[in-house]
Amino acid sequence: MKSHKLYTQGSHQWVVFGRDESKPDKIIDTNQYLVVNQDKAMLLDPGGIELFSPMLASVVKHVSLEQIEHLFASHQDPDIISSLGLWDQVLDHATLHSPWVWEGFIRHFGMQNIQYNALPDEGAEIALGSLKLRFVPAHYLHSSGNFNVYDPVAKVLFSGDLGAALEAVDAPLFVEDFASHADKMKYFHQRWMPSNKAKLDWISRVKELDVDFMAPQHGRIFKREAFLEFLEWFEKLDVGIAVS
Repeated sequence: MKSHKLYTQGSHQWVVFGRDESKPDKIIDTNQYLVVNQDKAMLLDPGGIELFSPMLASVVKHVSLEQIEHLFASHQDPDIISSLGLWDQVLDHATLHSPWVWEGFIRHFGMQNIQYNALPDEGAEIALGSLKLRFVPAHYLHSSGNFNVYDPVAKVLFSGDLGAALEAVDAPLFVEDFASHADKMKYFHQRWMPSNKAKLDWISRVKELDVDFMAPQHGRIFKREAFLEFLEWFEKLDVGIAVS
């Protein structure tokens, strides 16, 4: 599994993990993220059970397990959080932050040691050392209970499935040409995103944020200009129409 430091300023870091050439062919590629500040760390959408071993090996190159006090699951999908039962065996002091609506579902993946913090629909904040991270509502995009994570210092928006594209493991990490990349995103967003109203609500919400990087759970990362192009493109895209 490859890793890349998306942002570094002192002890404050964002690291992305993915492009795992060892994963089974029929499993979609995913991006996992680690946020570090001071001596605290948080894993965002830590991945499916099939990826636990390479993820663990990659993560401990950046932080110790004792530093990982928080996990985040944007929603309930197995590619996001089915590794929970294995993380539960190596983290005995961590808290999982996830939508309240999914607690009874996510617990099926196994939670004996990790605590569950049920996020309210309106979102919340969490302190990672001196850093305040915001859980930004993104409900119905695609899950009925769904959040993004915003870091106002690094100016990173972890967007979950928004901006996602299902690509090969050798795809570039960043969007360099938006027009050509839009073709790779179109079907995903028309099929997986069910609500134009929810789409417009989310666009209005994130336009208020200062974003240098939009980091989705699948596909390529958007730098500032590509992020703005994505918002314009997504606003015009009719979603929830891939199947009649």
